[in-house]
Amino acid sequence: MSGLFAGFYSILSWIGSIVDPFCGPVGVFTWLAPGTLLACGDTGWGDDIAHGFVITASLAIATLPVGLLIGFFIALGKQSEERTVRLASNIYTTIFRGLPELLTLFIVYYGLQILVQQLLASLGYDGPVEINAFFAGMIALGVVFSAYCSEVLLSAFKAIPHGQYEAGDALGLHRGRTMRLIILPQLVRIALPGLGNLWMALLKDTALVSVVGLTDILRQTGIAARVTKQAFEFYGVACVLFLILAMISSIVFSYIERRTKRAEMGR
Repeated sequence: MSGLFAGFYSILSWIGSIVDPFCGPVGVFTWLAPGTLLACGDTGWGDDIAHGFVITASLAIATLPVGLLIGFFIALGKQSEERTVRLASNIYTTIFRGLPELLTLFIVYYGLQILVQQLLASLGYDGPVEINAFFAGMIALGVVFSAYCSEVLLSAFKAIPHGQYEAGDALGLHRGRTMRLIILPQLVRIALPGLGNLWMALLKDTALVSVVGLTDILRQTGIAARVTKQAFEFYGVACVLFLILAMISSIVFSYIERRTKRAEMGR
């Protein structure tokens, strides 16, 4: 079985090397930067920077559903009839909107290590414990994103007339089905512009994770800049890569907005 997984991983790696937009056979660095500091292989930093680009994009994409899910439930909690639930939701958003993102990252990265270490020590394990930087970054950025996301979703909830819920009740729909079939489509359409802005902020915040050792765009270009003493060139490349991510994101969100508007008009 392990041999099967190893073979499958080798096939995926081979496919990835072929379609790699940076260092693949038709990659940007392969064609435009041979013999330079951005060349792929042992002669340049192209492979390292391409890997950093993948890590940055993967971190943002992995963080998005975590932040959306938590933010959705926090927004529901702020509308709860239970006073304690509303209070807990408001405290959550106040904390994570008030703390700097970098401080939240440090608390999650080092705090989780301490908690896990103490938990394992109570079970008799005295070995070292290290939290994965990608996981810590996803959790830290996810809770910060969710705090802001909950405010956007809360505003979207308030923009939906209460009669929509009553219409679902009149049709005999359970509140869960009313939420899924009636409320959520409208919620997405209303909240999408605000969520798009939060996504852009999330993309920029991924650079913070470089301080805990994650090999993202900023860390890889920073290492290359220190080694080669060509800071302007490599940080300029980092700017271009972040702008590419922002442009792709803008195109995707514009497409989603057009689709939601067409779906709304088609009703």
